[in-house]
Amino acid sequence: MELSWLNWLYTAIAQVLTWIHQGYSTFLDPDSGLTWALTLITITVAMRLLIFPLFLKQMSSSKKMQELAPKVQEIRKRYAKDKQRMNEEVMNLYRGQGANPLGGCLPVLAQFPIFISMFTVLNAMAHGELKFGMTQQFVDSARAAHIFGAPLPANFFMGSEQIQAFGASVVQTKIVLGIFVAISSLTTFLTVRQSVTRSMQQMPDNPMASQQKILMYISPLFAFFSLNFPLGLIFYWVTTNVWTLGQQHWFYSRNPAPEFDAKGNVIPVAPKGGLLSKVRKSAPAAEEAPPEKPEPKIIRQQPSKQPRSKRTGSKKS
Repeated sequence: MELSWLNWLYTAIAQVLTWIHQGYSTFLDPDSGLTWALTLITITVAMRLLIFPLFLKQMSSSKKMQELAPKVQEIRKRYAKDKQRMNEEVMNLYRGQGANPLGGCLPVLAQFPIFISMFTVLNAMAHGELKFGMTQQFVDSARAAHIFGAPLPANFFMGSEQIQAFGASVVQTKIVLGIFVAISSLTTFLTVRQSVTRSMQQMPDNPMASQQKILMYISPLFAFFSLNFPLGLIFYWVTTNVWTLGQQHWFYSRNPAPEFDAKGNVIPVAPKGGLLSKVRKSAPAAEEAPPEKPEPKIIRQQPSKQPRSKRTGSKKS
């Protein structure tokens, strides 16, 4: 289903896809799966870089909320019998400290129209429809591309005759699509688990903890709805999940969860090393040259003053 108010975004994404594909086609076969895989990876990275400031804002707001966790727990204990007053006090605390509980929704809200637009454009390409400024040559190139032997416009429930019309094996196409859907499900689970684990470490008594756990285990099931999506869209979703995993790991390693003293004050915590630092530590260290031995000190012995009678040339008087 197309949303008319997003037509400008459909056209923009179709145009960017065309430019990226033309760039790779200057030195690669325009109809190859490699060219189209690189095209989809590039546009995914470009989209994620575009909303990267929103991610930083989300993480900054989340960090402030974590630092306020002891004060929030104190308010909950104080007003445990008055839920309305408790919620008002918690929101006043967040507002006074500049923390936004809804800040975590910003990247999700930004990605939603992008995902809808990618789905609409790739679905139009899969059906050979010339929309959003796409040319016949561009659409035919996408329909001719195969990734690991599976046609780019194919989905898991596509009929055997349609798959064979793309010059592909039905069994191989189903296997490739199944593997990509499984990877999509796994990366979705790891992405949500990474975020929920961080949240639960900071607020173990969070009343939403059980709901977060349920979401963590249910979220991978939504990936199986992508069985009806074109392979190109599944490939995009896997790429954006992998990006999210790396992005969150990068931020969490440099911004460890805050610790508190007995009074609830934040204790500075040194950032943990990322994957690169761990690789560097595991690499064998170069042999260090032995330290140079200190040069022996030269002690000059001053000649003792001889009596006049023993000096050379001296005579007894």
